[in-house]
Amino acid sequence: MRIDSYTFGSISIDGIVYRNDIKIIDNSVVPNWWRKSGHNVVFEDVGDILAAGPDVVIFGNGDPGQMRPDPSLADHMAEKSIEVISLPTAQAVEEFNRRVAENKKIAAGFHLTC
Repeated sequence: MRIDSYTFGSISIDGIVYRNDIKIIDNSVVPNWWRKSGHNVVFEDVGDILAAGPDVVIFGNGDPGQMRPDPSLADHMAEKSIEVISLPTAQAVEEFNRRVAENKKIAAGFHLTC
């Protein structure tokens, strides 16, 4: 899986364009990702990601970077030896594509706008 491109409000993955926030779990796109608390990512928002047992979770925080994982969620992931990367979405896309080449089990959540 490779992310082809990202622009504000749009992400293209393997030739398919998504216009709402997404998650990537086990090399599959989960479209229309809505979070319980908007820009704050909490356990309920990523239960499926945690269940997949990734090595790395990449969060694309939006263009200016307003979305963030809750500190308690980030601490929980660190305790489970899950590397957490949280970057503005354009940078997170680059990091995702770079990490895919490392053959690690990667999951991600991308906020496409603010």
